[in-house]
Amino acid sequence: MAVSKAPAKPRRRARQWTWVSTRKLVQAGALLVFVVLFIQSRNDAWPGEWVNIPLRLDPLAVLAHLLSSKTFLAGSSLAIVTVLLTLTAGRAWCGWLCPLGTLLDIFSPKRARDAVEPAEKWRALKYGLLITILVAALFGNLTLLLLDPITIVFRSLTLVLWPMLDRMVTTSQAALYPIPVLSDPLTAMDTWLRPFLLSATPTYFRETWLFLAVFVGVIALNWIAPRFWCRYLCPLGALLGLLSKVAIFRRVVGEDCKSCGVCSKHCPTGTIDPDHGYASDPSECTLCLECLDACPRSSIKLAPGLKPAVWQKYDPNRRAVLASIGTAIAGVAVLGTDQHARRDTQYLVRPPGARENLLTSKCIRCGECMRACPTTALQPALWEGGLESLWTPVLISRLGYCDYSCNACGQICPVQAIPPLSLEEKRQTPIGRAFIDKNRCIAWADHIDCIVCEEMCPVADKAIQLIPTEFTKEDGTVITVQLPEVYRNRCIGCGVCEFKCPVNGEAAIRVNVKETVQIYL
Repeated sequence: MAVSKAPAKPRRRARQWTWVSTRKLVQAGALLVFVVLFIQSRNDAWPGEWVNIPLRLDPLAVLAHLLSSKTFLAGSSLAIVTVLLTLTAGRAWCGWLCPLGTLLDIFSPKRARDAVEPAEKWRALKYGLLITILVAALFGNLTLLLLDPITIVFRSLTLVLWPMLDRMVTTSQAALYPIPVLSDPLTAMDTWLRPFLLSATPTYFRETWLFLAVFVGVIALNWIAPRFWCRYLCPLGALLGLLSKVAIFRRVVGEDCKSCGVCSKHCPTGTIDPDHGYASDPSECTLCLECLDACPRSSIKLAPGLKPAVWQKYDPNRRAVLASIGTAIAGVAVLGTDQHARRDTQYLVRPPGARENLLTSKCIRCGECMRACPTTALQPALWEGGLESLWTPVLISRLGYCDYSCNACGQICPVQAIPPLSLEEKRQTPIGRAFIDKNRCIAWADHIDCIVCEEMCPVADKAIQLIPTEFTKEDGTVITVQLPEVYRNRCIGCGVCEFKCPVNGEAAIRVNVKETVQIYL
């Protein structure tokens, strides 16, 4: 009998190794697809419905948007795929497909096996965050969606990592180009590489250190515990974890287990419990299959769960749910008393049609629109609109302008927080009005001709007109100066005049919001 069983084990363990390798291959492929879609989100070659697929697969973003906007978009039905996957195989999304999860695995440090990890009760944090996000969304607030893992990765790529890569490539090319033997290859490489991979022009974003700190912070938490973010903080992981309680396939430990403890030492989420027969909580298991590869007796397998999942001490109970609901209601109420809830600042200029579309109650803070904007005019809002408006898109005309021939932001927005206007509709939708600071304008203040703003105005009837005006200098000489005047009924607030204004620092012509904001007395 002993001889007949011996050859079976190597074959079985070979199959286990193949599963682990398959997971890593799928992770790499999913991350590659995510990056390719990210790259194409700045090009017109692929439609927006394709490049924003990862965000429409995100059930947390879809559910929160549904609760906040009270509308369900047809494209959001893709999230059902992730839900069905979770109901079938538990948190396979987290272990196989999530781009942030893959990055956490890549940047996972080697730690001592006996390293102390946070107490199990801290896993409840992610459930508190999930409930708070959903309840706040019910009251029209989506601020905490900035903690969604898919939006974290996309924002980090858009605002920090890709501009860094672009700058590194540009700096290297500038340093190497003077070398004669390298000039032609560098030119050829740039001709091929830049249109596909990088931006044709440099990109600039505000406070990039802040977004870099968030991304690095999430990665650095791995030094406290492997997949710290997934274990204790991820609200999407919490949502999928609750669904995984009733998943069909789960990790099952066979009766031939000898309690060697090897599996628990290899589990990156620390969910294997030696005190309960080395079973694992399906809501915490990401199906990484590391335990299958490590088990010396091949006692672990994936099989249909015959028993309902045990409710753990860190799972949300009545007190935790009520506390999270109270936190969400109190937070929304506090934001409702902020000065920005009564009246926006004059320079909080939104993308075309977004203000009328109630942007703050629909925007999921993904940064897709900022990535798609060819001039990087769209920037993440900081404090212009208060905390409720944090990291939603705002037009900063001094950094870029709303291209008259572009409507990419509305086409790519996965939740239509920016309405998908046609190019003609977009051109007829004012987002603000320009005004001239006559104390800074070269023509008005210094009586020197400067016609940049008039030349750059893309509106057919020219929203900026030059008025010849005579002035008498101190020596008695009479000069005629072309003074710019804004016809505000023609201006659409594109900001090209502000961007091109040659005055250093703050432009002499600026775009502000003219639309009336309703005030509740």
